[in-house]
Amino acid sequence: MDPNSHTTDKYLLLKTREAGLIDMFRVLFSADLKNKGFIEHNNVKEAIFRRRAAFSSSMFLQKALQKHEKCLSMIGSGFETCLNILGNGTNLAMFLKNLLKGNVVVPDRTTASFVSIVGHVDNRVELDKNIKPGTNKYFANLSAMASKLAYENKEFIRHVVEKIWKMELLGAYSFWDERYKGETTQAFILLDKNTDTIIVAFRGTEPFTAYDWCTDLDISWHKLYPDGTTEGGGRVHSGFMNALGLQLDRTWPENTTNYNTGDKHQHHHHAYNTITETLKRHFKSTSNIYRPKQFILTGHSLGGALAALFPAVLAVHDETEMLGRLDAVYTFGQPRVGDAKFGRFMKEKFEQYSVRYRRFVYSHDIVPRLPFDDSALMFKHFGPCIYINTLYEAKVLEEEPSKNYFECGEFVNKRVDAMWEVVRGIVLPHMFGPEYKEGLLLLMFRIGGLVFPGLPAHGPQDYINATRLATY
Repeated sequence: MDPNSHTTDKYLLLKTREAGLIDMFRVLFSADLKNKGFIEHNNVKEAIFRRRAAFSSSMFLQKALQKHEKCLSMIGSGFETCLNILGNGTNLAMFLKNLLKGNVVVPDRTTASFVSIVGHVDNRVELDKNIKPGTNKYFANLSAMASKLAYENKEFIRHVVEKIWKMELLGAYSFWDERYKGETTQAFILLDKNTDTIIVAFRGTEPFTAYDWCTDLDISWHKLYPDGTTEGGGRVHSGFMNALGLQLDRTWPENTTNYNTGDKHQHHHHAYNTITETLKRHFKSTSNIYRPKQFILTGHSLGGALAALFPAVLAVHDETEMLGRLDAVYTFGQPRVGDAKFGRFMKEKFEQYSVRYRRFVYSHDIVPRLPFDDSALMFKHFGPCIYINTLYEAKVLEEEPSKNYFECGEFVNKRVDAMWEVVRGIVLPHMFGPEYKEGLLLLMFRIGGLVFPGLPAHGPQDYINATRLATY
């Protein structure tokens, strides 16, 4: 496929940056959204424009996040720095004393000793020694751990992969997203020498990164046209596709760098191209005694969405050899990425190339239930769901319970489960060992679940526990 050809002739794009607050408010009452300058579209059904509340809410939330992006980043950075200072053995009293004296040593965010907020919530880095290569749980647990590790900086990732897991780090990257004119997509690639398998792990939504949340909240979509087809492969979430490297003119860059940005930073790595070229290079390499035979895609949250969409982009580019080497896709707390037609297209491709797709959903996690599955947005999951309850019992379902999260009948049940999760955090280490001990930060997070159960349930910690303790 010509990368400079348009991926789609049907699309709906919400251009939030071009809309003012009054514009977004007027959307709620406008009878003619088709002619709004901040809504770009082509060949879109009239019924879709009747969902004014969805458009207004998506744009308003994105606008608010974009406006407070720097403030949110500073809060997150400061909180993370404090956690690392206290985590390095400095007690609170000593920290406050040094702060008043101006003697606080700020930790370097690029070193192997600096830990993200996600890493502080769940500080496990060791793989489960009871889960051996070749067993049913091995790749699921390795993928869950890699998905959590993707939130860390490059040197931390290198230390864990090479020193603790005894595997080979093939690369850790930050990728360019043309929407935000910055490197907002992260992933790393490792070689598991035990199985000659490459793992590609995408980073999920960082708690204090506004652009990640904007990507999640954007309900813009594109119609996908795989190479050699005119019928189309369904509609896909454009925010996630942009994070993989799709350009604003709906084309894919020709190679790993983009020379058409018009600014002084002319060399930008894009996720899809860079990862694909890296995989091809290592599959063809003869210099390494470990010859990778296959690869696995994985990610948590936003990272899960990118992992699920990556094979679709391979299909768009007719990368049959790469699809043949794709062994499995493991996602944890993955949001919806396309419509029903796209789901049928992906199931057909996974069956054609014998790809195992494992979509884990824990309890009341809100993210897998977004964007909403309704007659307007029409986002739907595809493939079976491995649903994990609060007892870490697994069931294979067509769809997770309470598919759109907000159901009145579940209000009490969600909070009862949140209370149990607080108690369970105390019980688990006595049942299964000290590696299941939950720290103060996670305990506070779980207590917050009594108000909003869907947020603590989204953390990587329960997905890691599930891949270790559940039977699936």
